[in-house]
Amino acid sequence: MLYGIRAEFRHRKNNCMDIQTSDTKRTKRTIHPAVRIDMTPMVDLGFLLITFFIFTTTMSEPTMMKLYMPNDKDSGIVSESNVLTVLLGTNNKVYAYEGAFDNAFQKNRIITTNYDEADGIGNLIRHKQKLLQQSNKKNGKADLVLLIKPTKKSTYKNVVDALDEATINGVKKYMIVTPSGEETHVFKE
Repeated sequence: MLYGIRAEFRHRKNNCMDIQTSDTKRTKRTIHPAVRIDMTPMVDLGFLLITFFIFTTTMSEPTMMKLYMPNDKDSGIVSESNVLTVLLGTNNKVYAYEGAFDNAFQKNRIITTNYDEADGIGNLIRHKQKLLQQSNKKNGKADLVLLIKPTKKSTYKNVVDALDEATINGVKKYMIVTPSGEETHVFKE
């Protein structure tokens, strides 16, 4: 029953349907076949994307700095003339001195600088390497020992910048050391 009128349906081969109502009018309606989407290419593309992202995440591993530990056979005795100490302060300030802190403080040889590539820590390291090269022909600049002393108010970026300068300038021996009580008291860091 269609809207209160009895209907009879007969199917034809050309996807048309004759509808006969009790009024004996004949009307034709076309039957649309169901739309069918082939999902195979989409699934293939999905799997290709998944495998691409899996391979790229496993291939790109994070890079990290290598840590070299001293040998047990090394005596650990270093001449004061080979030591350059860098004290990392607040607001990107760097205090540097050569040798022992007491001698540098008494002779007022503590240099205040920053992280600038041309005038900062890198310049101090290159200057110290040049002095060692001129004075000691045997090992030269390879004898330089850089002590990096970050204070409590220095940032992680400051430490990384100091390590980068050591690596860029070819410093073979460097250490990260906590500053002494005298150094923190004098610089009020």
